[in-house]
Amino acid sequence: MIRNGLYVYESKALDGGEGGYKGVVVLRDGSILGGSSFFYFTGTYSCSGGKWKGELTQREHTPAPFSFATARKIVSAGFTGTYSDEAAEFEATALVGKRSLRYYAIMRLLKAD
Repeated sequence: MIRNGLYVYESKALDGGEGGYKGVVVLRDGSILGGSSFFYFTGTYSCSGGKWKGELTQREHTPAPFSFATARKIVSAGFTGTYSDEAAEFEATALVGKRSLRYYAIMRLLKAD
C-alpha cells in the first residue's frame, strides 16, 4: 500500500509540451489533495504491489499566466505509475479542451501519517 502522508512533487510536460509544476500533495486512503502556486487538484487512486493508478481534477485558485495551457480551465487527468515506501511517480494524460497533454511527475514523501 502506498504510504499516507505529505509529499512534495515535481511534474513536467512530455511530448515537447511546455509546462510543469512544483507543489505538495497529500495522499490518504485513496484520496489525493494537492496544489501549487496557481492550481489545486483533488482526486482518487488505488494501489497494489508497487503500482498505482487514479484520476484527478485540477482547478485554478489564483489566475495563472495565459501562457499556461491549463489557465482558466478545469482539467481532468488519468494517471498510472509506481511507488515505494519513500516515493512515487506517475505519467498522466490530461484533456485540455480538445488537446491531450501528457505529464510525468515524481513525488517524495516528506512526512508519513
